[in-house]
Amino acid sequence: MAHAQPVAPVDRHAGSGRLIFGSAVAGVLLAILWSYEFVDHVIGANVANTLLGEDAATTSLAGTAAGLVFAFVSGLAGTFTACNIAMAASVGPMSQAGATSLWRPFGHFTLGMVGVSAVYGAVGVLIGTGLPQLSSATVGTMPVRLVQSAVVFGVVGLALTYIGLATLGVVRDVFRGRPVARVVVLGALVGAFLIGRPYPMFIKLFRSAVESGNPLYGAGTFVLQSLGNIVLVAILFAVLSLVTRGRFLAAVARNPRRTTAVSAALLIALGVFLLVYWDVRVPSIFGIGWFPTMPYN
Repeated sequence: MAHAQPVAPVDRHAGSGRLIFGSAVAGVLLAILWSYEFVDHVIGANVANTLLGEDAATTSLAGTAAGLVFAFVSGLAGTFTACNIAMAASVGPMSQAGATSLWRPFGHFTLGMVGVSAVYGAVGVLIGTGLPQLSSATVGTMPVRLVQSAVVFGVVGLALTYIGLATLGVVRDVFRGRPVARVVVLGALVGAFLIGRPYPMFIKLFRSAVESGNPLYGAGTFVLQSLGNIVLVAILFAVLSLVTRGRFLAAVARNPRRTTAVSAALLIALGVFLLVYWDVRVPSIFGIGWFPTMPYN
């Protein structure tokens, strides 16, 4: 009688290594291919102009209502930004946060995001033009506001990459056994995008908030800006959950290994993209180092 051959054990480290490498390559390629002109001006400006019914660059923000509307619309116009990759990557952690639907974990995600946005909006108004983000000064040939962007997005990129690696068990997972904390922190990192954002419509909103001198107004507009950024993805997830009657989340939770792999891959790719784009590509535009460019950049 022939004996069954033993099944070779799966090399999890090799599998993780391939996933990490592929995700990092994807992040670098995205940094090379990304066109801020297309995302900010072709998509963002056109969407904002259509929703406002006038040129967003010249529209008046006089009055609280006008400012709040502009905040949400400009956030919605910036939907096609990297923060939505982070939100998509959070679906896995949300499914592990002990809820039977996405609503409660999405609330945790939003809490983290709104918390950071509100605090920065209030503090930003109090500090005012002393912030590098609102400065027209340069360091050498590089605008100071982009130096702030490079620092902030570099830190956020490192944090997202670390969380992605921790999800795979490659580094120590500080959120092990605390899935809700992981989701809140991911939301906070998305909220931190405002701290580095050089998006022209956001800078216009920021200057308007500073001119108002009202920290509460600053907090409110920044919160609406962040909510506008993620509202379309949130609606997509809500529709998926309702149409599938909860089967979408159940399917995600039923295969935790695959869900973990997808979430980790997205987090690592996004983290590497932010690091490479903001700390290598952007400085190279101002003669600091070198980075390959596409014909349309």
